[in-house]
Amino acid sequence: MTILTSREQEEIERANTSGLQPVVFVHGLWLLSNSWENWRGFFEERGYTTLAPGWPDDPETTDAANQDPDALAHKRIKQVTDHYAAAIGQLRRKPAVIGHSFGGLIAEQVADRGSAAVTVAISPAAFRGILALPLSELKAASPILKNPLNAGKAVPLTFEQFQYAFANELDEAEARQLFDAYAVPAPGTTLFQGALANFNPWTEDKVDTQNPERGPLLIISGEKDHTVPPVVSEGAYQRQRKNPGVSQYQEMPGRGHSLAMDHGWREVAESAFAFVSQYTPATQK
Repeated sequence: MTILTSREQEEIERANTSGLQPVVFVHGLWLLSNSWENWRGFFEERGYTTLAPGWPDDPETTDAANQDPDALAHKRIKQVTDHYAAAIGQLRRKPAVIGHSFGGLIAEQVADRGSAAVTVAISPAAFRGILALPLSELKAASPILKNPLNAGKAVPLTFEQFQYAFANELDEAEARQLFDAYAVPAPGTTLFQGALANFNPWTEDKVDTQNPERGPLLIISGEKDHTVPPVVSEGAYQRQRKNPGVSQYQEMPGRGHSLAMDHGWREVAESAFAFVSQYTPATQK
């Protein structure tokens, strides 16, 4: 059974009371919902109301998550998607959904359920059927995948590992700032599910790319992304193109996996906003 936090319930009530078009943000591994703080302000300044639910049992702050990593362990993909679907199910208007990394995959699954008016997946984690497996992706995931026992744990990144996986296109000062502000342990279960998706016919890491209820979808990738290299995002786009809905792809030059939260986040947000506003204006006409 999905249990929403008091903060999540308050954000749902705020969105419903506002009468504005809601935008739901979905974070990925090694991050919390606070990684969307810039985006929330950006969209609200343009007339939207925003929500940023966490994954089930997420602590509310980076410090709290790093002090209690066990709270982040054992999260399964379906459990996370169900959590976001439960929050969205309480909204009076079907939201735009924007996700990054594993949150991009969750956003695609929410869209697959027909729960999103429009979806933006930024460097989305791969789903079953995407065969590309670049070496940089394996290296970025190795802090968890190198040890099968990590499946039952929440595993943090060292600063050096964070630099490689997220901040390879940033200077050390900015990389350190992002690491201190946002980096938290990630559930090994979720990453192992993703890694084994093409070997498990019953995997939860799957998307029905032909579902006509999916709605418009934009996939954004970073040219220099180590964690989800462009070839993986392109693989998702090629499969999503089979959908009768609008499917678009955009690659951001010179950007790594931190593209949604580093100094260049606004450029990515502007691309997402242009797509979202085309299909779901902030206010009903």
